[in-house]
Amino acid sequence: MIIVGISAFYHDAACAIVVDGQLVAAAQEERFTRKRGDPTVPLNSFRACLAQAGISISDIDYVAYYEDPVLKLGRQLWMGLPEIPLTSPATMFRFDADRPYREIRERLGYDGPVITVKHHEAHAASAFYFSGFPESGLLTADAVGEWATMSYGRGGPDGIELFEEVSFPHSIGLFYSALTSYLGFEVNSDEGKVMGLAPYGRPRYAESLRNLIQDLPGGQFRLNLDYFDFCGGDRMYTDQLKELIGLPPRLPDDPIETPHEDLAASLQSITEEILLAKAQHLHKATGSDFMSYAGGVALNCCVNTRIRRDGPFQDLFVQPAAGDAGGCVGAAVLAYHRLTGTFTKQRLTDARLGPAFGTHDLEQCLRQGEVQFTSFAGRVEGLPGTVAQLLADGKVVGWFQGRMEFGPRALGARSILADPRSGTMRDHVNAIVKKREAFRPFAPAVAAERCAEFFELDRPSPFMLETVQVRAGASLPAITHVDGSARIQTVDREVDPRFHELLTQFGKITGYPILLNTSFNMRGEPIVCSPADALLCFVMSGLDVLVVDDLLLLREHMPQRWEGLVAAVAPVIERGISSDVYALF
Repeated sequence: MIIVGISAFYHDAACAIVVDGQLVAAAQEERFTRKRGDPTVPLNSFRACLAQAGISISDIDYVAYYEDPVLKLGRQLWMGLPEIPLTSPATMFRFDADRPYREIRERLGYDGPVITVKHHEAHAASAFYFSGFPESGLLTADAVGEWATMSYGRGGPDGIELFEEVSFPHSIGLFYSALTSYLGFEVNSDEGKVMGLAPYGRPRYAESLRNLIQDLPGGQFRLNLDYFDFCGGDRMYTDQLKELIGLPPRLPDDPIETPHEDLAASLQSITEEILLAKAQHLHKATGSDFMSYAGGVALNCCVNTRIRRDGPFQDLFVQPAAGDAGGCVGAAVLAYHRLTGTFTKQRLTDARLGPAFGTHDLEQCLRQGEVQFTSFAGRVEGLPGTVAQLLADGKVVGWFQGRMEFGPRALGARSILADPRSGTMRDHVNAIVKKREAFRPFAPAVAAERCAEFFELDRPSPFMLETVQVRAGASLPAITHVDGSARIQTVDREVDPRFHELLTQFGKITGYPILLNTSFNMRGEPIVCSPADALLCFVMSGLDVLVVDDLLLLREHMPQRWEGLVAAVAPVIERGISSDVYALF
């Protein structure tokens, strides 16, 4: 049985394909259109996933959609009335419960059955069915689904059951997003920046923020709605919040000062308190030793670490695409279980679920442009050692290998890599390559079997979803955050042999089988998808080396005329047409 899962029409649209209960492909639409958070029906992702799975549209048995449009419309109407301008076609198009079904059929060209899964069911399923647990407590936390903002449940061979929820407008996700906005960052995008800013501050606003959210017995909590505005205004908070905090909202281009760091620290502290209490409630309600966790809030690595360290569960699994994009995976696998009655227990260890690309077009472009490059085809064993030496020499490498990762983290398929031992490398990558805020930390990738030598971690962490302490004596300033922590990725030899070999070779040279690993993109852009995207990012950034599968290109061999193409490529980026890139070069 072949089921396609679809997430769309809010943010982070995505597509996934499940064949007989096995996840065979998944990809986010923004990677193809180059439009960050693209919410439109995922046509490009759909086509790429079909090609990766080796099937055609006629092979699909069902499409599963990740939320109930009718229930969602009820909330939207509640939020918008009586303010809805009924004469606006654009607005009325948004308030259309048939739109998902219609666009799935018209845009994708699919005429088979479409079934819906509730939003938090999709989140919960995306974690449980890939946790490897025989049974599990289920926790979902995000901004809002149809009405639910946090859900509690249990999963097992008979399926999943959500037995309690917190309803909109009371939302831990919206609480965090409102303060993200107050701090001058972008909602549904920059919450991770606030998490990264928090360790610089002290939680001296924590008592003030406790006036915003009341932790109630059991699974419930309540926001003080005097301080929030979630009904369509141009901000998510009221003037009373400014009066309570005594700190004016930060504008996006304002400098970040100590009070902003302290507010971020306070927000993170309160969020951890609430989520830990709710995890304890889930344990009492289910009696399970295991917890499966998803929803956008589950991307908060510090909360995850707190739940694992101080919570009651023996093991915790967080879905790597925990936000809305991952809902397509949950919708598809839950639909499969409900349609067939077949429970397939599996542990997801590899997030490389997107498309792979050949290097033929890239190689042809380089040859026609008379650009010097090195091909390791037929002698790929020499590539990791060569790149490891370049990294040890201080080069920053764009590393593009095989299938694209699914989810917001770069995990060695679409990564920028650098030497973690350098005291200046973090600032160099931030300022010259990533062109992002200097306070943001970088994550390390480490060969799994040697992780415990350098980090306080005794288990796999393949998806960068937890923070751990860097061991005393491990001199890794480029990846060590201000609080001594690192958001770690362990790399298993069996899962990703080439990336593991690169880490191993770097370890032989330096003694550290560890690399700074950040996403292959520039500020404000999605992670690169195709070799053309990688080439474009290489030219526009300060990367020293580009590696695409078996091809290696050094910046010193880049033609001088390429440096003048930055202005010319801007229209290409705006149109999101990667295929035009080769013509430019």
